[in-house]
Amino acid sequence: MTRPDRWAEWLAERRFGGSSVDVRREFMRHLTRTRDRVLDLAELQKGETLLDVGCGDGLIAFGALERGAHVVFSDVSKDLLDECRRIAGEIGVIERCEFVRAAADDLSAVGSESVDVVTTRSVLIYVQDKRRAFEEFVRVIRPGGRISLFEPINRLNRFGRAWDAAPVQELEDRVKGVFERLQPRDSDPMLNFDDRDLVSLAEEVGFAKIELTLEVEVKPPDPLPWDAFLDMAWNPNVPSMREVLSEVLTAEERERYEEHMRPLIETGRGSRKMASAYLSARR
Repeated sequence: MTRPDRWAEWLAERRFGGSSVDVRREFMRHLTRTRDRVLDLAELQKGETLLDVGCGDGLIAFGALERGAHVVFSDVSKDLLDECRRIAGEIGVIERCEFVRAAADDLSAVGSESVDVVTTRSVLIYVQDKRRAFEEFVRVIRPGGRISLFEPINRLNRFGRAWDAAPVQELEDRVKGVFERLQPRDSDPMLNFDDRDLVSLAEEVGFAKIELTLEVEVKPPDPLPWDAFLDMAWNPNVPSMREVLSEVLTAEERERYEEHMRPLIETGRGSRKMASAYLSARR
């Protein structure tokens, strides 16, 4: 059996780390609230055509179908597009769907001025040439059409969660160092932009009536089972914590690390800082 590509595998399993059904359900409740807000800001009307760029498992796209739209599912992952196509067939909405394999910065398979709305959710964080993506968005939208984007502002976020790791700080620094090497703050597309950059890009390519809301939340992290914490990958481009610990710590060091960190993870002690932006605009 062919293994799914890294995008499909991460969305299905690695982002959850084998978490319980309850943990997954709460995670999806949060994502559903994000989806609804993106669609509300898009001012989507029944019968309009929406292009969901980086559709993933179809969260926004299927929400748009529920609101009566015609939807173009777009993603770089064939596996995810195939799964969305299968689901659309099962629920009887396939006649209002199109499926396009394309990157956010190359939507050449989508006609100019062919859609009313473009949406993204956590997509531009994977795109190096964000200006080119915005140029593609404005090209495919009809005059008077809209964009509605949700993007994490990881430049403001902390690495995962922050704990009092003082007794094992040297070990924690080595662990964090792996992620910092894999995704350098100044050059990785996940980290090299902020909310002001999104506004500037939208202006530069010709969008008007631009509105952006930046939300920053600092609170204790949700309690998480230790094994779920170890097997969770923060995004599709990085290894799981278990993989990193095996790479940079000895067996004895991993034991010490777990002895200190496990109670903090499982009881939700520490601090988590999350920043995100909702941007909407008109062509």
